[in-house]
Amino acid sequence: MTQQQPTTMEPMSEQMQDCVQACMACHGVCEETMSSCLQAGGQARMPIMRALMDCSEMTRMCADMMMRRSPLANEMCMMCAQACDMCAEACMSMPDDERMTRCAESCRRCSETCRAMAGAAM
Repeated sequence: MTQQQPTTMEPMSEQMQDCVQACMACHGVCEETMSSCLQAGGQARMPIMRALMDCSEMTRMCADMMMRRSPLANEMCMMCAQACDMCAEACMSMPDDERMTRCAESCRRCSETCRAMAGAAM
């Protein structure tokens, strides 16, 4: 069930700020990882690239929705957590790649903060 749009914009809670920052950090790491994969000549498999693209878009959109206090933000946080989990798993299919490991770590952190926000009031 969605919440009604607030009539006034209250300052973001510390929890929401942490989640927005984790989303934006994850978005940046996913974008960098995609770029690195493309420069490496397509060594990354397509499922990894899809996971990176999905995660990158979801984290950016999730942060945007929280910042504007969208009534759909809680649901978006849960979807974002799922996208981050999938991306972390895909990145860990290449455990010897330092960039992929870093991306997986960022995805896991974002997933944790998004799951916490999914249960929080916006």
